[in-house]
Amino acid sequence: MIGTGCQAAIPIARVARSIHNFVLLVASYSGLVSIDLDKLLKKENSPMRNLSAVKIAILLLPLLVLPLSAADRNEANASSEASPPSYALPQPAKENLDLTMYQRIRDEGLGHSHVMEYASALMDGIGPRLTGSPNMKRANEWTRDQLAAMGCSNAHLEDWGEFGMGWQQLNAWVRMASPDAAVFIAQAAPWSSASQGAVQGSAIWMDIKKEEDLKPFKGKLNGKIVLLGEMREVKPVDKPLFERADDKDLAKIAEYPLNREDEFARFIEEFAKRIELRDKIRDFFASEHVLAVVLPSRDGRNSGGSGGTIFDDSNSGWASYKREKAMPFPAVVLAIENYGRVYRLLKANVPVTLEMNVDTRFTGDHEHGFDTIAEIPGADPKLKDEVVMVGGHLDSWASGTGATDNGAGTVVAMEVMRILNALQLKPRRTIRIGLWSGEEQGLFGSRGYVKQHFGLVPLSTAPDQLKLPEWLRKHTGPVELKPEQPKISGYFNVDNGTGKILGIYLQENAAIAPIFAQWIEPLKDLGVTTIAMRNTGGTDHQSFDAVGVPGFQFIQDRLDYGSRTHHSNMDVYERLQAGDLAQAATVEAIFVYNAAMRDQMLPRKPLPHPELEEQRKAPLKKLMPGAEEPADKDAPVTSPGL
Repeated sequence: MIGTGCQAAIPIARVARSIHNFVLLVASYSGLVSIDLDKLLKKENSPMRNLSAVKIAILLLPLLVLPLSAADRNEANASSEASPPSYALPQPAKENLDLTMYQRIRDEGLGHSHVMEYASALMDGIGPRLTGSPNMKRANEWTRDQLAAMGCSNAHLEDWGEFGMGWQQLNAWVRMASPDAAVFIAQAAPWSSASQGAVQGSAIWMDIKKEEDLKPFKGKLNGKIVLLGEMREVKPVDKPLFERADDKDLAKIAEYPLNREDEFARFIEEFAKRIELRDKIRDFFASEHVLAVVLPSRDGRNSGGSGGTIFDDSNSGWASYKREKAMPFPAVVLAIENYGRVYRLLKANVPVTLEMNVDTRFTGDHEHGFDTIAEIPGADPKLKDEVVMVGGHLDSWASGTGATDNGAGTVVAMEVMRILNALQLKPRRTIRIGLWSGEEQGLFGSRGYVKQHFGLVPLSTAPDQLKLPEWLRKHTGPVELKPEQPKISGYFNVDNGTGKILGIYLQENAAIAPIFAQWIEPLKDLGVTTIAMRNTGGTDHQSFDAVGVPGFQFIQDRLDYGSRTHHSNMDVYERLQAGDLAQAATVEAIFVYNAAMRDQMLPRKPLPHPELEEQRKAPLKKLMPGAEEPADKDAPVTSPGL
């Protein structure tokens, strides 16, 4: 009997039988143990025959525990493999913010800023950074070396592929020789051919809206300097060129747009027509042996494109970085007032002679583009392979020094990394910086990096789409993901000038709203107040967003970005605002730090499915009561009685 004091005795045979059944059950389940307890108990010479049930149980205990432990481990491993990534799990209602770290970052970023030192070195020491140019190469190497010097790890350059022609403007001037002598404000259009010294010719004005407009000029352009484009109205500057956003402006940004007409589709259609016409004009001018082309500068916000400011970018329609599309003649962009004087003289039938010298240099037809990459390694054994990224584009146009577009975003991102290194922080996740090239021609650098590391979106190969640059072609999907894609928490971008950060665009990622709302609460005294659900475009966060990675652009004070500095000859160091840039670096450093330290990665939107867009936008079928299916679907719609 077992158990002194029990009311009834329990036969050993019953206990043994119970243990026997249990052992067989466990052995059968685990597949690791096979025991015939009947034989052990009934065999006459078995040492277990005379053992008590308790002793038998003790002897069998290791056999029971081992298979159960193995099964538990297998089940745990299977559970771990099947568990969703942390960004897909429910997010905590309350963020665990380290306000002491907020203050340390603020003290370093606002009280000990070095952002303007980086700005002068980049803008003054290197200058404009057209992709493929010698200056772009210097900027890549300088940023790499500076990031390494401040303490970042793995500072290197990544090749994203072939870009096109390397080009540099060495000198450019234009003057009127008759009927009066006048010095004009002008710069070479990007990738313009050289004039091979000073050239002089009679001016002629043309405004070509369609190919048929070229016919009257056949045989009349040999040796001529062509003024190409209409003379726009030059309005008085009766509004400030430098403006800060007020509460009304921010409320408008925060309001989600309900009228979502596809303006981008219309832009693409018009742009495609402009490219096609431009190519025909270029070939016509080449066959007619024009001497040179003069283009009028466009306008800026609040009539900012006047008073000597010229905007010298691809909006002229002549920036072609591929050898097969190169301009075989020199082209310049002229200040609108100078263009207007010649235009009015020619309209009054007064002969005008212009003289110019366009000194440019090509460095190769197949230059590659590079991104600057560096990082602060993560310290948490479980999270160090996950990444938070910060960045902006390093390239610029060539007429200024690329200060506000986007030297500002570059030096802010560099200052973010300096702040975090200076504080000797040990982030849980790896913090990585990316400084992109080729942004101005189509987000090439960031798209190339995303394609190599996170995924890609197949592009349409329809004949009409192949005529467009890659950045304008339709996404056809489905998105193809790389193994690193689930490991990146998010990307933060600055590329709207030198203005301080006022908030952030969510790119329609509703799940992130309550998180960012808590992050900005301690930053409201710095002016960070606004969260906008809407998308914003035109810069590198879109490359990440396209493959399902949370990508964010900050809302910035616009200042004189759209009126005077964006892509202009006035985009220089003097337009930078030191206090705004220090604030932007401080705020972005806090966002990056928070993302690197929280338990979970940032929540994501559903993965994009561009392959379903046309189907989702298609009109509903069989909707109208009484409607009949036409026998000939291409026949005109008429009344059945006609």
